[in-house]
Amino acid sequence: MQAADAALQNQPIDARALSRLKWRCRRGLLENDLFIARFFERYEATLTQGQAQALETLMDLSDNDLLDLLLRRKEPEPALAGAGVAELLQLMRTT
Repeated sequence: MQAADAALQNQPIDARALSRLKWRCRRGLLENDLFIARFFERYEATLTQGQAQALETLMDLSDNDLLDLLLRRKEPEPALAGAGVAELLQLMRTT
């Protein structure tokens, strides 16, 4: 079962899911939007189910908490980092 879950996590997301995810990622702080837009410019063509889930997890955070993570002011809590968030943050933080 774990192999099937891992395979599903590595599946690319479809165009409809990508569109919904982009809409979900719209934020109130311009700084967050800049990080997110740059991430999509680089990775939207290869975005996986697992990365999309991690991004959804990040979008549940407040704008200020998200910005603190993106600017490396703090690191994700252990429960949050276990959801693939740490790897996704690494991609979002690179310039």
